[in-house]
Amino acid sequence: MMVEKNSGPGILGWFQFQPKTAPFASHRTLFALFLWVVALASISVWQGTISEFLVSEGVPARPPPKLRSVVFCLTEFGGVGDGVTLNTEAFERAVGAISILENKGGGQLNVPPGRWLTAPFNLTSHMTLFLARDSVILAIQASFSFLFFLDEKYWPLMPALPSYGDGREHPGPRYSSLIHGQNLIDVVITGHNGTINGQGQTWWTKFRQKLLNHTRGPLVQILWSSNIVISNITLRDSPFWTLHPYDCQNVTVKNVTILAPVDNAPNTDGIDPDSCEDVLIEDCYISVGDDAIAIKSGWNQYGIAYGKPSRNIVIRNLVVRSNCSSGISIGSEMSGGVHNVLVENILVWESRRGMRIKTAPGRGGYVSQITFRNLMFINVRVGIVIATDYNQHPLDGYDPTVLPILRDISFTSVRGQGVLVPVRIQGTEQILVRNVTFKDMKVGITYKKHHLFQCAFVQGQVIGTIFPAPCENFDQYNEQGQLVKCAASQNVTDIDNDY
Repeated sequence: MMVEKNSGPGILGWFQFQPKTAPFASHRTLFALFLWVVALASISVWQGTISEFLVSEGVPARPPPKLRSVVFCLTEFGGVGDGVTLNTEAFERAVGAISILENKGGGQLNVPPGRWLTAPFNLTSHMTLFLARDSVILAIQASFSFLFFLDEKYWPLMPALPSYGDGREHPGPRYSSLIHGQNLIDVVITGHNGTINGQGQTWWTKFRQKLLNHTRGPLVQILWSSNIVISNITLRDSPFWTLHPYDCQNVTVKNVTILAPVDNAPNTDGIDPDSCEDVLIEDCYISVGDDAIAIKSGWNQYGIAYGKPSRNIVIRNLVVRSNCSSGISIGSEMSGGVHNVLVENILVWESRRGMRIKTAPGRGGYVSQITFRNLMFINVRVGIVIATDYNQHPLDGYDPTVLPILRDISFTSVRGQGVLVPVRIQGTEQILVRNVTFKDMKVGITYKKHHLFQCAFVQGQVIGTIFPAPCENFDQYNEQGQLVKCAASQNVTDIDNDY
């Protein structure tokens, strides 16, 4: 079981609600929240201008703190931050120097202000990568058209991940991430809000035009590792998933900004903990072209065989936007199981969906003991979704009779404005969604439709009065826990897929 440590309020500390207080209950609070969202919408502009303002006012840049006993600067290894010189060898030499310091507590690599162009490089254990303010680690762009050999020259190919079989987008090997690490212990990526920029535009274009022969690589990917901390940086424009910890333990992501265009940046998920255990994600702003966060654990028969669940995960104090997908997702690749997840204090704005659990026949696995609380939806098409018909599968070999289990899922203190459909839970006769609980829910809708709380093949309970009124699949209890009304049927179907 993951043990949470007490921490300070963080950048979104005011977003943590007092016990027994309904979040965003007053119009004043909603108006203040709206103003705050407008301010956050210009975050990228702010980040680009604030440093210039400080420099013009004569405020010196903060020196990087000494977080390890041995500290290096990238320029010591020949690095040139002009945005043109390729610095891959400089990064490799620096990482090599740190790798021999394992018995001395490792080392710190400072990346000073500048634009540091590089191809993919590896991290090492007991390493801190520190990005100064106004420093940008800049990925070398993929080649245009059919020049695949250039992509493979700078972006090495790696074996497909074992829980994804032959490959996620294409059979065969996959491209490396820009920053990569595997079988590591004690890795920190932090800074004074420096940036790692994947320059993913060419990758997105080639993907849409079907010009790629291999699965795209994430921006940052760490595999089979433990004690990972990523904080106080900006990640942007990833070719594929942005931050992908895979089969890792003890992962902390804090005070991170993740950006990609909300349109035409395919599969640029923000953070995808995949078969990971003991994960804390907090105080982050994420606006991307797919799920802001997607908890995963492998794909169909490959994920079942790998058998590593994602479990003991806390996600809190986030502001997220996903115009084409979801704020927080579980799945659809969840075949190894997802268990014991807490999602709290989340604002989702201008998004297609708020919270989403997605799976399908053939996935197998389970999603259980999932707690959502203190959620706010602003201009979201569908607030809460549980879907069992997400039919993306490997090319062949999966067994459609292997069914996932969905149970023990709760939603408490849910608020919203401008929501088209607050709830859509779509089980099937084969995949019944069991023991779903709603309590303290008041969601303002865009306009009144007949289908507001949509259900099919779900069993659960509603405690107290909620808005909109629940469908007939739920037992209804009063605040004292007394049964008021029994469910008419767990199999009532009232689904409208217009949105």
